[in-house]
Amino acid sequence: MTPLKIGACLKANEIADHRDWLFEADRDIEIQDFGSYAALTTEFEDRIAATKSALSGHKGRLGMHGPFEGLDMDNKDPELRPVITARFLKALEAADRIGARQIVLHSPYGLWYENNFHNKPNYEAKVLDRVHSVMDPVVAQAEKLGVTLVIENIMDVDPARRRMMIDSFNSNALAISIDTGHAHLARWMSGAPPVDYFVRDAGEQLAHVHLQDLDGHADRHWAPGEGEIHWEEVIRALADCQNAPHLVLELRDKADIPKGFAYLAGLGLAC
Repeated sequence: MTPLKIGACLKANEIADHRDWLFEADRDIEIQDFGSYAALTTEFEDRIAATKSALSGHKGRLGMHGPFEGLDMDNKDPELRPVITARFLKALEAADRIGARQIVLHSPYGLWYENNFHNKPNYEAKVLDRVHSVMDPVVAQAEKLGVTLVIENIMDVDPARRRMMIDSFNSNALAISIDTGHAHLARWMSGAPPVDYFVRDAGEQLAHVHLQDLDGHADRHWAPGEGEIHWEEVIRALADCQNAPHLVLELRDKADIPKGFAYLAGLGLAC
C-alpha cells in the first residue's frame, strides 16, 4: 500500500513550529483561527492578515475549520436560522480571502435523531427542511467561490445520514468529513460502526479527515497510537478512496504532531 501524505490542523501562530515538515512536503493544512464569534467579527481583519503571513510560501492544499459553537444547522427557531447562515457566510469570506478551498462544518445528526426517526411524522423531512433553510444560501455562495463545505461527524451514529443529507443538495460544493475520534467515540456511546466503516460508507463523497485517537470515553484528540483506534484498517480504507481527501492530524497538544505522524509512518501508513 502506498503511504498517504499527512498534514495538520493549526492556528496561524502555531504554523512556524511545524513549518519545515509542512512546507517542504507541501502538506495539507487546516487553519483553525476562524471558529469563534470574535474571529469573524471584531478580530476578522487581524486574523486574515496573520493567517496570510503565516502561510506565505505554502504550496499544499489549504482548508479551514468553520464556526460551530451554538450554530446547529438544524435549528428549530426561525429567527435564529438567518444568524447561523450569516456566520457561515462570513466564514466563506474568510476562506476565500486566505485561499482555503474547504470549510469544515458540523453535522446535525446524532443518537436523538436515530431514536426518533420513526417516532414522529415526517421527522426526516422536517429536519432536512430546517437544514436547507440554513444552508441553501451558504451552499450557493460556496459554489460561486469554489469552496467545498465538508460536513464532519460529531455524534453521528449512522454515517449514511450525512451522505443522504449532502445528496439532497445536489451540489459539488458539499462533501463528507470524518473525524476518526468522533466516530470511535460514537461507537462506545451510541453503538455506531467502527471508524473504517465511516470511511467506506463515505465513498467518493469523502474529502477530508481529522486524524485523532482516544480512549472511547471523551473527545481526547490524542496522537494516533495513544488510544484504541485500529489505525491499520482505517488507513486501508482511506487508501481505497479515489478522491485523495485532505488528511490532517487534529491534536489537542500540537507538540504531539511529530509523534502522531511518526506512529503512522512507522506502520508504513503515512509519509
